[in-house]
Amino acid sequence: MSAAPVVVVAAVPAPLFAELFSRDDEQRLHAAARALGGAFARVDALDDAALDDARLDGARLDDARLDGARVVLTSWGAPPFDEALLARLPKLQVVAHIGASVKAFATDALFDRGVVVTQAGAAMARPVAEVSLAFTLALLHRIPSMHNALRNAAGWDDAGPGGAQHEILGAPIAVIGASRTGRAYLELVRLLGAEPLLVDPTLGAAQAAALGAELLPLDEALRRARIVAVHAPTLPETHHLIGRRELALMPDGAGLVNTARSWLVDEGALLDEVRSGRLSAAIDVFDEEPLPATSPFRGLPHVLLTPHRAAGTVEGRLRQGRIVADEITAFAEGRPLVEAVDRAQLASMA
Repeated sequence: MSAAPVVVVAAVPAPLFAELFSRDDEQRLHAAARALGGAFARVDALDDAALDDARLDGARLDDARLDGARVVLTSWGAPPFDEALLARLPKLQVVAHIGASVKAFATDALFDRGVVVTQAGAAMARPVAEVSLAFTLALLHRIPSMHNALRNAAGWDDAGPGGAQHEILGAPIAVIGASRTGRAYLELVRLLGAEPLLVDPTLGAAQAAALGAELLPLDEALRRARIVAVHAPTLPETHHLIGRRELALMPDGAGLVNTARSWLVDEGALLDEVRSGRLSAAIDVFDEEPLPATSPFRGLPHVLLTPHRAAGTVEGRLRQGRIVADEITAFAEGRPLVEAVDRAQLASMA
């Protein structure tokens, strides 16, 4: 007997799939596939071998060619859905991405075909906002400076003077961009008693006030802020939004937090400021990733570095999978997809 045709395929490596999908959500993927008249399969990648056969529950399906797939789940590193790939997927109707940005693979050809593209970026706002908050508290309290001094065998008293320590209560915090993550971060710092200063040209003062923030031009916010947290979109006009001139406006002893994209900050200019000790920084994203072993950021006393993992919580990963399962279930039931993105939105994605 021939196997059921594969109509939903997850191009997600097995270890990552296990992080993303609970047993219940995996079963929802199977149920959606059955509702669409076929089976669910998982492959490691969308390569020629995967397009010729698939695996379901660990057993090879000899007849399970993927050219009948109506839904494809993608993970990081997915290839562009160009004409050649689309020719191998003639029945494709939905691409559901487990991450936020679909820019790397969502081509004009994909949208021209009328394929719906959806993503799970909403799941990542909370963990990234929490890391931004952790970075903020670390810089306010000079934790990187003191930690690095003690680790490098400084004397007990010598490790302390790394600049004035501050509480978040009453601290002016500039939030650059009212993105999903920016709003989540803004809410966290506001609840802890900070004085949020919001920079976002798409909002008015009343909208900012509704978010609990004071709307300001960029330069004024930079001059007033004790911490500057970057959460703006990646647009042509936001390239190096925080450059050498802007960094010079920040007060001595202020800190910069970047969990968004390195696109937004002039890395060389920031390096000069933190190397001098005038500013501190906490950074999760870099111009070159992985961060080279020779990067001058490594070893600087006033810098906190993490390897682009701000969104990598257990809860956040499972939330990503839940959103994808929600979207595919909605498609199978003929309902609109909540997290769909259109061609125009690609311009604001990194």
